[in-house]
Amino acid sequence: MRRTQKAAAIVAGALFTLGAGSGIGAQQPAAVKQPAKSAATSKHVMVTPGDLQWGPGPPGLPAGAQAAVIDGDPGKAGLFTLRAKLPDGYRIPPHSHPTDEHVTVLSGTLKAGSGAKWDDASMHPLTAGGYAKMVKGVNHYVAAQGETIIQVTAMGPFLITYADPKDDPRKKTAAN
Repeated sequence: MRRTQKAAAIVAGALFTLGAGSGIGAQQPAAVKQPAKSAATSKHVMVTPGDLQWGPGPPGLPAGAQAAVIDGDPGKAGLFTLRAKLPDGYRIPPHSHPTDEHVTVLSGTLKAGSGAKWDDASMHPLTAGGYAKMVKGVNHYVAAQGETIIQVTAMGPFLITYADPKDDPRKKTAAN
């Protein structure tokens, strides 16, 4: 059984939502601490909840999320899977990704909406067992109701572009 290493900065992403990008210029892959072995191995990957080593979310997400890479490398080309733990009330403003994002809710409630503007009334609640496919290039936004754990599978590199560049936490950190 392979144990994951702590994800120091991950999507990403949620998935959430990893990497850089202002929506105007070039994007950069997320800085991610990788699992102990390469995803290119021919061995099966089996992970129990106790194997996960949670770390802070990536700088591309608002502060407060935690993440753990399960398989692959979100910062490189190829398939990856990660989990994100979102505290109650956590919100990711409208954003998009250059690849499809497959999100499964493991616990809690993830409320999701589409569009470049936040609209509480249009959000769809997904409870444990719920699934969403966020299509590449389409703006969407999410909020956690209660502590929520999601699993994200996507093709890397996993990047995030905020519909409104002012929502990008990387720009807020750079301005401080």
